[in-house]
Amino acid sequence: MLYWALVFFIVAIVAAVFGFTGIAAGAASIAKILFVIFLIVFLVSLILGLVRRAPKT
Repeated sequence: MLYWALVFFIVAIVAAVFGFTGIAAGAASIAKILFVIFLIVFLVSLILGLVRRAPKT
């Protein structure tokens, strides 16, 4: 998912350089959404991994 966020970010930069502002804004929005979803999934996985490793008393 992080890969696709990076791909859309690069597409947004290239589109902005060539003056396609609408495409650049759309690609940047998609990249931002994918990055936020990646962060949420990463944090949930991290928390679940820590909970499973917790020593049982």
